[in-house]
Amino acid sequence: MELKITGLTKRFQDITAVNGVTHTLTPGVYGLLGVNGAGKTTLMRMLCTLLQPTEGSVTWDGKDIFSMGGEYRRVLGYLPQDFGYYPDFTVYDYLLYIASIKGLRSMTAKERARELLEQVGLTAAQNKKMKKLSGGMKRRAGIAQAMLADPAILILDEPTAGLDPNERIRFRNLISELADTRLVLLSTHIVSDIEYIANEVLLMKNGEICASGTPQELLDAMPERVWSLDLPREAVAGYMRTYKVSNVKTVPGGAQLRIVSEEKPGAEAIPEKATLEDLFLNYFGEREGESNVEI
Repeated sequence: MELKITGLTKRFQDITAVNGVTHTLTPGVYGLLGVNGAGKTTLMRMLCTLLQPTEGSVTWDGKDIFSMGGEYRRVLGYLPQDFGYYPDFTVYDYLLYIASIKGLRSMTAKERARELLEQVGLTAAQNKKMKKLSGGMKRRAGIAQAMLADPAILILDEPTAGLDPNERIRFRNLISELADTRLVLLSTHIVSDIEYIANEVLLMKNGEICASGTPQELLDAMPERVWSLDLPREAVAGYMRTYKVSNVKTVPGGAQLRIVSEEKPGAEAIPEKATLEDLFLNYFGEREGESNVEI
């Protein structure tokens, strides 16, 4: 199973939202990481055939996905950032309704809906109306609808947006379970969503994939290092303007800064182990004094 993206570009008048993306995806979990506005959603909508590319191609096992029609949609499950539902449907009825749209037979749909409700932890809530669900429960219902046809490709756009920490952990564990035999592409700007479950991370900036690799490969390739440095309070503002600072912690007499810098930022700076959050700051962050940068 192979989803091959070649030179994929999407322009909206004078704006290039996705610019020449090329990558090959095989079964596993891929984390598409970038700030809001980086082009992640546009890329995913093209991979779901909801948008026609301006240039480039996408193939599934050698076939152009835009020519495959229903054959491609049968292997695809998609959870958009904001998915639609009828608020007065119960969770179970909602799944049966989506199953009918996907062309599942009635008996198959009922059996599959019950299986998925158990898998996503919504069996006890299956008779609740969709409008009564919490944000996390709605996202789990969204995953269930995306999984109804047991797709080989699962595309999830900002799936944990608005969820509390417990719901995000539950969601990540669920994705890990679902990724056993399929290709999962998960877009997010929340580093912790993919830190422990992604086999490969794709960093997207200004419509382009600027780096890719396993989390450890990306960290090993960072020329910058991470430092912690204790400073008196009056010196903090100057360091914030000069360096990329990923964290500021108040300590007695001043503050402790976590700094991403190729050079040692001070004589007393102590080297620290880099994390994906440090990597994110390195690619997408800014110094406090900078302007006209993407956040």
